[in-house]
Amino acid sequence: MAGVPGCPGCKELKRVVREQRKRIDFLERRLECQQRQIDALAAALEGSRRAGKRQAAPFSKGKPKVEPKKPGRKPGKDYGKAERRAIPRQVDEVLDAPLPHQCADCRGAVVEDRVEKQYQTEIPPVKPLVRGFDVHVGHCERCGKRFQGRHPQQTSDALGAAASQLGPRVVAFSAWFHQVLGLPYGKASDLLSEVYGIDVTPGGLAQAHARLARRGGPAYDRVLDEIRQSAAVYPDETSARMNGQRWWLWVFATTLATAYVQRPSRGFDVVEEILGKDFAGLLGHDGWAPYDKLTDATHQQCLAHLIVRSKELLEIATRGAVRFPRKVKRLLQDALGLRDRWEAGALSEHGFRVARGKLEKRLERILAMHVTHEGNRKFQNHLDKHADEILTFLYEDVEATNWRAEQAIRPSTRFRKTSGGHRSPRGARTRDVLLTLFQTARQRGLDPLPLLARMLHSHAKVVLIPTPAGS
Repeated sequence: MAGVPGCPGCKELKRVVREQRKRIDFLERRLECQQRQIDALAAALEGSRRAGKRQAAPFSKGKPKVEPKKPGRKPGKDYGKAERRAIPRQVDEVLDAPLPHQCADCRGAVVEDRVEKQYQTEIPPVKPLVRGFDVHVGHCERCGKRFQGRHPQQTSDALGAAASQLGPRVVAFSAWFHQVLGLPYGKASDLLSEVYGIDVTPGGLAQAHARLARRGGPAYDRVLDEIRQSAAVYPDETSARMNGQRWWLWVFATTLATAYVQRPSRGFDVVEEILGKDFAGLLGHDGWAPYDKLTDATHQQCLAHLIVRSKELLEIATRGAVRFPRKVKRLLQDALGLRDRWEAGALSEHGFRVARGKLEKRLERILAMHVTHEGNRKFQNHLDKHADEILTFLYEDVEATNWRAEQAIRPSTRFRKTSGGHRSPRGARTRDVLLTLFQTARQRGLDPLPLLARMLHSHAKVVLIPTPAGS
């Protein structure tokens, strides 16, 4: 029905209709945008579910490229530094490779021009060394107390059914196979049998490694003490299994030591046990909440984790929602670039301080942004809560990421779907001690095999891992 010209009620009604139409158009566009997001997330979820059901297949990055790049390095100046095997320092055997007397094609005489050198490094034929000990057994004439002799090369006092023992180097070597290289006990047993002619059951290896871990207990405890007193520590944790229950494997890494502990908790009680609630050093971590309770420590949030979180938000963000994660990602990458330029000597101290101040101002502006996207809001709250922990590495001698702990925890992930002998208290303790000793020795530039072998000798009551001079 047409309104009366100049009627105030009709004008108001038309204005309300126009506003409602605009509102409807806005909601329809928003609904369409949200539907696209739902479709994208549904497709990503379906792809993730399908990938999870094909765990036995090799990893895939999608469909092959139509015109892939040629494999290998590029020739020319982009190839990089060319490497070759080093000339051996010691040559144990020299063999002569003479020329033929005549040419096989024309029957002409062959004349020698020069002699070139070639080297070959080979595994020598392996034959196990079997030691026999004549153990003298006696008693005291007065009280009847039993006595038994012990040679320094022995690793056990067992006689009778347990008289046949493995040597300390065999135990240390097989522990390296299993703990560091991830070789199952069964395959480690097969390797010793096929290559070295040493027959031992998988259970026998597990028992030998447990004995080695007991002897390495004092060295393990000393490593924990050194970590508590370290200036900077990088912790991390991952899920593990214990007697069918969910436990957690923790790693605490420094520049000179790494310790592994398995506990039923992922909370602050483990952090307090290992580092102490009064730990006042530098702590580089991935942002897990229990670390925040170390209020006396100076924290560094892992920038790699923050960058990954920014990328994940960018994958699902649309329109204006991309601004916040994009700015955060660019800020963090610029901070890492500033660190690299400073360490390379490309900046003066004054220039470094000025650039650092500009990054802090950028961070303040980013945290003051008005965001409405739920994911961005949560991310902004996290950054605001830990704002003074993001650029710590530009002030203190601490890594910008917790890569050290991430790398250290990788060996244990081999046994996520298999036991590895680590799902019992004794097996977990064995893994923690041996991995700690192997990793710490490697960090200090030491050969861990003779070190662990020495722990099994009778005269070596306590063998600790030497600390480099000047540290």
